[in-house]
Amino acid sequence: MVPQAIASRRQIMRIIAGDWRRRQLRAPKGEGTRPTADRTRETLFAMLSSRLGSFADLTVMDLFAGSGALGLEALSRGAANCLFVEQDAEALRSLRANIAALRAQLQCDVRAGSVMALGPPKISPPDLILLDPPYYSGAGPVALEKLQRLGWIGEQSWIALETARDEELRFKFHTVEAERNVGKARITLLRAKASQE
Repeated sequence: MVPQAIASRRQIMRIIAGDWRRRQLRAPKGEGTRPTADRTRETLFAMLSSRLGSFADLTVMDLFAGSGALGLEALSRGAANCLFVEQDAEALRSLRANIAALRAQLQCDVRAGSVMALGPPKISPPDLILLDPPYYSGAGPVALEKLQRLGWIGEQSWIALETARDEELRFKFHTVEAERNVGKARITLLRAKASQE
């Protein structure tokens, strides 16, 4: 009974649009991660497209990356490169397998570890930061506050955060630009506040 229940929760994930459209992605086994549903990902990228216009040559961060579906979707749509951060061992195996299958190694930098353990950046702030932390963990706003203090988030950076639909969110350094509920998920788009304490 348990194996069937776990199997029923596994999703077949595919790239939605761009150069790798319809290419299948490997999802991590077990319950350590929760892949973003295709419908949620489609809504997220529609929201971003209407604001960014194009993903061409953007620099991207995919935090709490899991299988890497969000960052790989951005790369498929023309982003220049993506920094993936993930600490779960099974998710890292899936992430690296997906990158290899797409032959995207030169565009990808995988950091094995916690988002909270990131140090100051050695690169310019990315254009787009994608976060999909565990639901009800409160990790999204905490991570954003730390990233802001370290210098990972610039004035031009767009931030996309996926949380549970009914999760309470408070942001110290960021302004909510848009929100949308998709099933059990909520997508929140943010920018850094113009003046910060």
